[in-house]
Amino acid sequence: MTLDSPHKKTGHWIPDGQSHSQPTVAVLFCMAIILGLSACGDNHKKSPQLTGDQSSQTMPPLRLKVASSYPMTVPILGENIQHLTARASRASQGSLSFKIYNPGELVGTLEILEAVSSGKVELGYSAAGFWKGKLPASPLFATVPFGPNASEYLAWLIAGDGMNLYQEMYDRAGYNVKVLLCAMIAPETSGWFSKKIESLQDLQGLKMRFYGLGGNVMSKLGVSVSLTPGAEVFQDLEKGVIDATEYSMPIIDEKLELYKLAKFNYFPGWHQQSTTFELLVNRKVWDAMHPTQQLILEMACRDTIVHSIAHSEAVQSQVLLRNEKERGVESVDWPPEILDAFRLAWMEVVQEESRKIPSSPKSGTTSPTSDPNTKSGATKPTWIHPPNNFSKRNPS
Repeated sequence: MTLDSPHKKTGHWIPDGQSHSQPTVAVLFCMAIILGLSACGDNHKKSPQLTGDQSSQTMPPLRLKVASSYPMTVPILGENIQHLTARASRASQGSLSFKIYNPGELVGTLEILEAVSSGKVELGYSAAGFWKGKLPASPLFATVPFGPNASEYLAWLIAGDGMNLYQEMYDRAGYNVKVLLCAMIAPETSGWFSKKIESLQDLQGLKMRFYGLGGNVMSKLGVSVSLTPGAEVFQDLEKGVIDATEYSMPIIDEKLELYKLAKFNYFPGWHQQSTTFELLVNRKVWDAMHPTQQLILEMACRDTIVHSIAHSEAVQSQVLLRNEKERGVESVDWPPEILDAFRLAWMEVVQEESRKIPSSPKSGTTSPTSDPNTKSGATKPTWIHPPNNFSKRNPS
């Protein structure tokens, strides 16, 4: 598995090398099993199937509040939920209408899951990685370090057992939500730093905002990691609460004006090769919807996935050029030895995270490090070892 990233000289967002979907999907499957989730059978409802009688019934009008983790003014991230709700409202001929609330207007970013589950709000637009403190498996459904690109991730989530496992995670934890995959973005940058990082020693004691399982990797290398909501990243960086930050893609980072405070933007985004976003629906609200309304919401989510991938790929290059030519930002490749250290630390994180949740009785696993293909569980799975074809982005 090689990494995707923007081309340094031209600014084009390009793949670095060829990807191999089979090993990546295998990694995700094994991680899900080890994290105690079950992929046995179809445990959750598929897309609603309409009978003639159901499709002809009048759909009751629903007015739904949506709590968003991202301000609507943020490119891509804030635009996705507006695209989704507009499409769903139009397709339903107005039987579904939405009011979107920015972070903090109804609930804070880190409170959305509980708010939707309790019925305080009907819908939440967020990313599963925000729930890492409550659900150790949740980052698996948001982004995986050195992990899959968008097509590989979608293969596992939609054509494989990914979405069943995703829903099962919430069900087993007692959350009263229906989860829909609703958006995805291309590779991110690896972070913004005020000083060049030339050795692992330069990471020691650094205070950094970091999202998802990549934060665990940075912690192992001596970085003090926090998960600052997007609206607070600039002020925390300005006040010295953090020394560095990763956030998202160039056009999104531009909106946060991170280039004013940090002049070294690192690549590739090893921690987020692709990132998913979720629409959480209160279970009672979902069950009360007409089957056609459920189907419309699912179709709007699928449409937004396509829109978000295409749009996020298309708008990055000019920002990279502006950063370098007008703002004095230096786009920097991680030295190979530091990337190798990230990768090896990630393998350790996988082992550690796999021990946090006991195996599901349905999964048939016998220990956190057992091979799911053997009954004895005596050997470690082969996917634990890093691939030999790792490389950094194309330097040409």
